[in-house]
Amino acid sequence: MARNNFTGKLPASLYSCKSLRAIRFAGNQIEGEIQPEMVQLESLSFLSLAYNKLTNITGAINILMRCKTLSIVLMTKNFLHEAMPSDDSIVVSNGFEYLRCLSLGSGKLTGQLPLWLSKLKKLEVLDLSDNCFSGSIPGWLSTFPKLFRLVLSDNLFSGEFPKELWTLPALQSPQPLVDNTPLELTIYISGPGDTFEFNRLSSLGVTLAVGNNRLNGNIPFEIGRLKQLRELNISHNNFSGNISDQLSELTNLEVLDLSSNRLYGEIPASLAKLHFLKKFSVANNKLQGAIPLGTQLQSFDASAYVGNLALCGPPLPNECADITRKERDKEVLHEENGIAIPWHHISVVLGFITGFWGICGPIAFNRTGDLHIFDSWTL
Repeated sequence: MARNNFTGKLPASLYSCKSLRAIRFAGNQIEGEIQPEMVQLESLSFLSLAYNKLTNITGAINILMRCKTLSIVLMTKNFLHEAMPSDDSIVVSNGFEYLRCLSLGSGKLTGQLPLWLSKLKKLEVLDLSDNCFSGSIPGWLSTFPKLFRLVLSDNLFSGEFPKELWTLPALQSPQPLVDNTPLELTIYISGPGDTFEFNRLSSLGVTLAVGNNRLNGNIPFEIGRLKQLRELNISHNNFSGNISDQLSELTNLEVLDLSSNRLYGEIPASLAKLHFLKKFSVANNKLQGAIPLGTQLQSFDASAYVGNLALCGPPLPNECADITRKERDKEVLHEENGIAIPWHHISVVLGFITGFWGICGPIAFNRTGDLHIFDSWTL
């Protein structure tokens, strides 16, 4: 029943369907509160009411916590400007026992992250993006044994990124820990100009996204532990220091966005090891020196590097003062039939080829719906 123009409240007749396992009323004009009768749906596993006009998030959470079989709750863009339920307002001590996915994004919810969230030990996906949460990101988020997608972008979080999160089991395990169980209904996720569908949570991709907050501190050495990460977005914060060389250990990365921070120093040449990157940006920092030559890093547009006044070399138009074209042409590493081929010509071509397959290969593959990363829940 999604993407229609239904208005009013959820029909009372809905609650008489005792064997109902999945509900999708996303993308309508449904208003009012979730009713206590929802608890009568004893087999309900999948609930998507995203993009409606629901109110009273505290009442909704208390009711849904009593739905013992719920595993997917998508409530994006509801409860506008309400306060996140505090620990004192939650009356169910052991609710959401089987919850795997909770999406409460785009509601401009206020307050701090409450401790009751820490009890959801089956949680694999948590999306609280595009709200007004403040305070520090709590270290107890690291206690979720299966959490592989954490999206806290576009909030008001401040302070340093908690070092405890570098120990999230699903992000650093040598082998994937995600559950491949099919969902009751497909999840739809919006990307740039398109919508994609997934029938397994595991297809969403291992993600850590905290962009557009007020976080500070350095990128720690421990980040290299997160071997399973496919998307890392810490853009539009106040992170400082050098770009950690340990980022090169995240060889599964497809998205790396470090833009709009206060990072300085040079771009580590070791980032050339990230062969699967399809999106990359270090724009608007304080970086300097030459962009590493002969790597995939030159296959990205100059917009990935702008706003770093002391950064130079392709794909930026400004040449590095201490590395002239004449000097680079002396670095001849390949000769055939007496004809010398300058290495920088070879390296740029190889960088383009690597970049092409690093970008176009995953995109073509991801059209099957296995690995693609997107920004926000739609349904």
